[in-house]
Amino acid sequence: MFVKLLNWLGMAACVALITSCFLPWTFHADVNEYFTGFYSHDNHYGKPGKFLVFFAALILVFMILPKEWAKRVNLFLSAFTFAYAISKFIAFGSCYNNYCPQKLYGLYLMLGCTVVMLIASAFPNLKVAEKK
Repeated sequence: MFVKLLNWLGMAACVALITSCFLPWTFHADVNEYFTGFYSHDNHYGKPGKFLVFFAALILVFMILPKEWAKRVNLFLSAFTFAYAISKFIAFGSCYNNYCPQKLYGLYLMLGCTVVMLIASAFPNLKVAEKK
């Protein structure tokens, strides 16, 4: 029961991660702009939203597939996405030139969704048959 609920929660986290890439992650008062997963001033931080959206969609597909190999690949992809999200959380939220940007809800949502996706991938909803 818990694993089935966790699987649905993981799928919802994938959709929420895609949504969080379009939400504001930080506000930089020195340039008076909001940064998102697809925009940063002069593209200093790149566009991590492209990577996160691609891997969230791929993880969502692997969560739906009832194959054992898909669940194993999904665990690796979720861990890789979580590590990438941590690096982007640090990059977007860290201080520079004695200025600290304001972290907004999109950045926290992005990191939280990757944690839920990783936990859901660690406990897949799959019945393994015994080999005779």
